[in-house]
Amino acid sequence: MFIDSHCHLDFPDLANNLDALLLKMQENKVSHALCVSVNLQDFPRMLSLTKQYDHIYASVGVHPDYENLDEPQASQLVALADDPKIIAIGETGLDYFRIKGDLSWQRERFRQHIRAAVECNKPLIIHTRSAAADTLKIMAEEGADKVGGVMHCFTESWEVAQQAIAMNFYISFSGIVTFKNAKELKQVAKQIPLDRMLIETDSPYLAPVPHRGKLNQPAFVRHVAEEIANLRGVRVDEIAAATTHNFFNLFKANRNNV
Repeated sequence: MFIDSHCHLDFPDLANNLDALLLKMQENKVSHALCVSVNLQDFPRMLSLTKQYDHIYASVGVHPDYENLDEPQASQLVALADDPKIIAIGETGLDYFRIKGDLSWQRERFRQHIRAAVECNKPLIIHTRSAAADTLKIMAEEGADKVGGVMHCFTESWEVAQQAIAMNFYISFSGIVTFKNAKELKQVAKQIPLDRMLIETDSPYLAPVPHRGKLNQPAFVRHVAEEIANLRGVRVDEIAAATTHNFFNLFKANRNNV
């Protein structure tokens, strides 16, 4: 079985066709999925959607790309996380690629999420783009290692991966690892210890080969696993088993919900 550790099933492109997508998951042996929060405005709707399905989990958080909103406070995130369907805090982190200028607000938002995760003892889902040094610095300063988490849709160097792993984090690969031009990332995927690896789609974005350019969906996570298995010279079943074990080990989700 495979698990999609990061998707956005509540986004309209997927939510409007959810029954068919869930059937595709089943056909492709994708047993569970984690629907990841990006803002608090849409959080109630997202949570309501996940509550309809035992095998779909949720997180709570505000993505670093969302500007000009009421900043989430740690206490607010802790309160919202007090639900059995919420198994993580995030996605949170830093993104210096899409947004420029004074990003002190982004760094403070990231700190609030880490503090919330530590307080409610739930792992973090971290997004970082063009900001690895500051991301790791804040993780260390705020004690993110106390709860650990996942560096989602990882595209950084082996050195960054090692530093994150040292702080009790997993490394998650998306469809990007299947792209021909992702040569450095493929090398990282070959080196990550199997007990520190997760797989994801980040759907509806970043569809893997052979579906690149199309709408992504959780069923396609098997292609991520197949690529990693090919890179490492192992059976895909080995990648599936390891990443499934890692998902439940990190998020403490009920693995009997299928």
